[in-house]
Amino acid sequence: MATLEARHIGVSIDRPAADVYAFVSDPANLPRWAKGLSGSIAQVDGEWVADSPMGKVKVRFAPPNPFGVLDHDVVLPDGVTVRNPMRVVASGAGSELSFTLFRRAGMSDAELAADAAAVERDLRELKRLLEGAGSSSP
Repeated sequence: MATLEARHIGVSIDRPAADVYAFVSDPANLPRWAKGLSGSIAQVDGEWVADSPMGKVKVRFAPPNPFGVLDHDVVLPDGVTVRNPMRVVASGAGSELSFTLFRRAGMSDAELAADAAAVERDLRELKRLLEGAGSSSP
């Protein structure tokens, strides 16, 4: 298997990393910022199931951890699992949030660019939401 092409997409957020982690690690918050993934989300039989542009998908986050790891798998309607590495790290009083987007097999340049643009929009929305909330919880 060849190494997959990756794009690293990030955003600076003027909130402590612990606040960003707490918000992003809660799957119930996905519809508030991840429009490219989730229009709505609910727990079904112990799993998070989201209504997405691709249909119903399962979302599985890494277990809670002190390292800012927000990795999550998205299981597509056809059963394919897309792994999404994501991290938040402290940067002074704020934080840096990074997302690694991999080119999936058979994905065209246009499809990769569209996925990258969707991730960028979602991260900008997350920044707007978290920074607009000031020091209180969003």
